[in-house]
Amino acid sequence: MLGPLLRYVGESEATVWVETSGPFEVEVLGRRVRTFQVAGHHYGIVPIQGLKPGSAHEYSVALDGEQCWPEAGSRFPPSVIRTLAPTAEVVLAFGSCSVTAPSEPPYSLPRRKDSRGLGIGALYALARRLLRDPDAPWPHLLLLLGDQVYADEVSPATGEFILTRTDLARPPGRQVADFEEYTRLYHEAWGQPLVRWMASTMPTAMIFDDHDLYDDWNTSETWVKAMRAKPWWQERVIGAFMSYWLYQHLGNLSPAELAADQLLDQVSSAEDGAEALRAFARRASHETEGSRWSYSRRLGRSRLVVIDSRAGRVLQGGQRTMLDAAEWQWLDRHLSGGVDHLLIATSVPLLLAPGLHYLEAWNEAVCAGAWGKWLARAGERVRQRFDLEHWAAFESSFTRLVGLIRAVGAGERGAAPASIGGLSGDVHHGYVAKVVFPDSWRVQSTVYQAVCSPFRHPLARREQIAVRAAMSAPATAVARALARTAGVTDPEPRWKADRPNFDNQVATLALDGRHSRLRIERPRGDWRNPTLETVLERIVT
Repeated sequence: MLGPLLRYVGESEATVWVETSGPFEVEVLGRRVRTFQVAGHHYGIVPIQGLKPGSAHEYSVALDGEQCWPEAGSRFPPSVIRTLAPTAEVVLAFGSCSVTAPSEPPYSLPRRKDSRGLGIGALYALARRLLRDPDAPWPHLLLLLGDQVYADEVSPATGEFILTRTDLARPPGRQVADFEEYTRLYHEAWGQPLVRWMASTMPTAMIFDDHDLYDDWNTSETWVKAMRAKPWWQERVIGAFMSYWLYQHLGNLSPAELAADQLLDQVSSAEDGAEALRAFARRASHETEGSRWSYSRRLGRSRLVVIDSRAGRVLQGGQRTMLDAAEWQWLDRHLSGGVDHLLIATSVPLLLAPGLHYLEAWNEAVCAGAWGKWLARAGERVRQRFDLEHWAAFESSFTRLVGLIRAVGAGERGAAPASIGGLSGDVHHGYVAKVVFPDSWRVQSTVYQAVCSPFRHPLARREQIAVRAAMSAPATAVARALARTAGVTDPEPRWKADRPNFDNQVATLALDGRHSRLRIERPRGDWRNPTLETVLERIVT
């Protein structure tokens, strides 16, 4: 059995997700569901309702009445569901980018000591800390902001499995090619005993990013056309969406949303739901409408809004927006005040360091023809070579989202929150940027961007040097001047990013009434029992 994964947890309800070896009735806390089948794999997600707010419930998992979790002789403490209390402090851990590899050497070594080295994983270090003191306060939610698996940079074990199925000389080579290989990748990523135990007690929410499918996924219309022309791409993208829906998306939904999900009903009522899910995945890979992956959760007196900033992009016929029209309407409904804190999570940062922001905005303008057709083609090559595809490279979408944030912060969409925080990953360094708005905007909320990346995938030394250089004052001045030559104006709000941290890292945001504080920590010590060291701590409000 893979799992259990504790996924959605609210004040009185929860869901527990499992993958099993065959068809079973799954039981958790007296609630039972039958598994459903997709391409020979069996899944169950158990909705649990009627729990008391602010309560803790040890649980086990039984298959056809026989307990299978906790496993016999387990060295781990019991798994626990802890519901939210309406007015209590809420602690949210977050970050992104975790390459799957063993936790021991050589993979736990720094890259400078071994080319296979990825360092100690931040989530592994967090799990170790919780195991040392399981009675200490746990985060109420772990938010995974993309690249939960790397389909284009597979783990050693998954690579060996791929080798048994295909000739590596044929594209895509040592990369995931289809649904079956995706399932192997998820099993290795989530099957490590320590992380598996942590995920059985700490609720998780997720959204994908590019490496869950392919590096720089949906960068531009040119990129999309080039990838769709590759003979192996169709099966890869279908497998990506099928597996994402099963392993990540379902757990983002509340019990009520699961009950209303027509695709889940269709898949679970079939003898094998693979055909229905493949058809959905094929549509979702070519169309944005009708396949919304964004979602919203209430966290006590605060609200978390998670935006799909990958699959929802519109990149055709000269259009270039981060979200389609239906997604913007959904977002408009969910970005409102009347809460203590509004958290807006998007895998790619809304606010890059200013120099990088100007560079991406300049590149978008050049690609659109600001410097002529010939240089537009050169601009596209630059865009793909240097991954210039964040919100700054979708200027109209950036301006629109900033406008919504301004309206919320000014109290035009309900009482202004104490803070509005952007939570992101993707860029393989961590930083915090506080936003300053013009006085005329009358923004009352503290607005900031917090970026935490990677959990486990540090940049090479030369890449770190390049990022630091791009964030310097001289580079920012040059990028700003360059942007102006392409007709790009200064963004209305101003912000400055902290000095970046390039280590493997995990962030923690504590929300207590109208107060909030942020911490970013990195793993240190021996890989067998690492600790977490604070590299940034900030009182936000």
